[in-house]
Amino acid sequence: MTAVRKVLDSVLRYARELTGEAEYDRYCERHRRHHPQAPVPTRREYQRMRTAQREHESPSRCC
Repeated sequence: MTAVRKVLDSVLRYARELTGEAEYDRYCERHRRHHPQAPVPTRREYQRMRTAQREHESPSRCC
């Protein structure tokens, strides 16, 4: 039973990395370490912040 559980946990971890779900968890951990008094943004706020950052940093295109 434990071998099956380990395989399922590995598959779940891999899927979370592929979909970007784990990125928010890592951000929350880092945010809590560096800014312990500040509230952690919700997942929606985090996604808005990341989208704005990506749009701001994207290179200009002629087409």
